[in-house]
Amino acid sequence: MVPRFFKGIHWPIVFLMLALAALGIIEIYSATFQDGSSFASKQFFWFLAGLVIFFLTIGIGYRTFLNFSYLIYGFTVILLFWVLFFAKARSGAHSWLALGPFQIQPSEFSKIATTLMLAHFLADRSAFFAQKRTLMTVMFLMAFPCLLVLKQPDLGTALVFIPMFLGMIFLWGVRFRYLFVLFSLALASAPFLWHVLKPYQQKRILVFMNPSIDPIGASYTAIQSKIAVGSGGLFGKGWLHGTQTQLDFVPEHHTDFIFSVFAEEFGFLGTLLLLLLFSVLIGYAFQIMKHTTDLKARLLVAGVIAAFAFQAFVNIGMTIGIAPITGVTLPFMSYGGSSLVASFFAFGLLVSIYKERSIF
Repeated sequence: MVPRFFKGIHWPIVFLMLALAALGIIEIYSATFQDGSSFASKQFFWFLAGLVIFFLTIGIGYRTFLNFSYLIYGFTVILLFWVLFFAKARSGAHSWLALGPFQIQPSEFSKIATTLMLAHFLADRSAFFAQKRTLMTVMFLMAFPCLLVLKQPDLGTALVFIPMFLGMIFLWGVRFRYLFVLFSLALASAPFLWHVLKPYQQKRILVFMNPSIDPIGASYTAIQSKIAVGSGGLFGKGWLHGTQTQLDFVPEHHTDFIFSVFAEEFGFLGTLLLLLLFSVLIGYAFQIMKHTTDLKARLLVAGVIAAFAFQAFVNIGMTIGIAPITGVTLPFMSYGGSSLVASFFAFGLLVSIYKERSIF
């Protein structure tokens, strides 16, 4: 029974996930061990929980999750409403739901729930008929949880919905003129969206455009992160020896800026290896999408790939100054149980698609 269950699993994906999660744990330890905190041990607990969720997801099968996608989507929307209006604020944000001793972040799971729902919805509708009506409905369904997350406020997570949505409708077969209209509307609404942002979010964008405007204030984190990355040199300073991060010059170095810790300790060559791990993982996901014959599965993979790649790019980009600081976590590596478990769940769906043997 056990060997049969493990037969057909995409083991290279499993090994890559384990490698990234393990690197995350050791870097979280390196970033926090001097404080005597238990962040690394907590992350290890969530790592074990994520593995259980990963294999449970494979055992249940992606088709079951798709069949219940509307219910899952509705449940996550209710949770987003709950944390927004009833949960206590933490660090100025209504993002966490307390379940006994645990804190979960429903927004992390709402991304996957929305991906499942959109994959089911789009695959049941032809791209050749009533495309405008379908597109408008899909936009509403995507925007609803996205706006709830933005209201928390969590700009980084809210932004992840956009590439996820675009990747799925592109694969579905949306007409290019509609993409052009969407892009034009986004540009036209930019001045209005600017006023929707919180003052600190506006400041982050201004800092991205000109890091020198407030070097000891809003620009401080961006500047210190780039110093940490650059100080790693070619080979790095070695594990537990990153001075910029060990001395807390880089804020949030175990969460949003975990890449700064890694780059300082393992240098340019280490970061190349890390980028290779992320790239190969995305490449394997593309292979699954390319070879499956199930449209719902293909759309699901497209959404997961788009969200995963966007998060990795923006997180690494904001640590080296090529993207604004938005609070996006680095998948599998940043501290956070919800983010880690959600990543394992998402790739459990992908491996389930591979295992179904509607591919290869």
